[in-house]
Amino acid sequence: MRQAMRRTVVRTPMERASALGAPLARRACTGVGCAAAVLATVAACGTVQNLTAGQKVDSAVERLGEQKSLAFGMRLDADPDDLTALMGEDGEEVPPEMVEFATGLSVDVSVTSKKPLAESGEKDVVGVGMKISGDDGVLTEYRLVGDYMYYRVDMEAMGEAMGVPFPTADELPEGQEHLNPLFEGGWVKIDTDALKKAGEDSRAGSGSGGSDEIDAKTQKKILDAVQGVVAREVDFKTKHGKDGAEVITAKANFRDLLTGIVDKLQPIEDDLPPGAELPTSKDMKDAPNKNVAVDFTLKNGDLTRIETDLAVLADDPKGAKAPLVLTFGKAGAITAPKGASEIPADGFGGPLGGGMLGI
Repeated sequence: MRQAMRRTVVRTPMERASALGAPLARRACTGVGCAAAVLATVAACGTVQNLTAGQKVDSAVERLGEQKSLAFGMRLDADPDDLTALMGEDGEEVPPEMVEFATGLSVDVSVTSKKPLAESGEKDVVGVGMKISGDDGVLTEYRLVGDYMYYRVDMEAMGEAMGVPFPTADELPEGQEHLNPLFEGGWVKIDTDALKKAGEDSRAGSGSGGSDEIDAKTQKKILDAVQGVVAREVDFKTKHGKDGAEVITAKANFRDLLTGIVDKLQPIEDDLPPGAELPTSKDMKDAPNKNVAVDFTLKNGDLTRIETDLAVLADDPKGAKAPLVLTFGKAGAITAPKGASEIPADGFGGPLGGGMLGI
């Protein structure tokens, strides 16, 4: 996705929210990373007893790429007490409102293209949408349609959910009046070409440079590097689920899997984008020495669901459960919202750059 120029509009409350959510996000991303690693490389399984299960999951993933539209959803099925147990000592840094926010949070992403998604380039994509919702409705939404990026956010609901007050439209600093529609909950739109240029200028000014995307050649190197590790470390079992579905469980020791993958990636670390540094030896030592299971649900050969319990990664879960659930389906039409107010790319970035889309 294109990045907005990180020009601060109202810095303090947004940065506080981002900082408070960091421990929680770090734990969640650990589990997501484990699931993604298994998903991306499951086809590499080379032992006879695992071959059939691995091929079924691989085929289901390939079928996702053959579609021209895809909807992807993610949610954390945990209650506040269980989530606090999962965070351990980090839970002391997170206010109760933030814990409630995370337990009711869902993220939905949709994409449509003129070509099968696996073959699509940027020019083939017709529309992209992302929606972050809480228990009381939509908190923030993003759409990419045609030449514009559309964005809206419920500032009051977001502030209440995080326990951090966000400013109102009448509290904006002088010179930021063009952001009134956004702070009033309305849709705004930004020219994507101008937004892309603003992002490039911002990176150049910060000295970071380079692209934050992984090219196809590097992606293949990563896949090739971890194939042997997955084949050696991951075990698969198959069982029947509800309504004729098939559930394939991939299980591995988290520390062994992570250590093996990082060792294989060391030779290509220089090919990774900025900010994608590999974990250190200390990180490996601190990684949970526990078995992690990821369930892949297939219906008529289609991948419909992935689930893993993040609670197993906690130091002392005390019986807590925190299932991270990912669902897959067909995307509906992604349309440009009516009545969106256009704002300049270089005047945007506070709400987006402050991390609201990355919660």
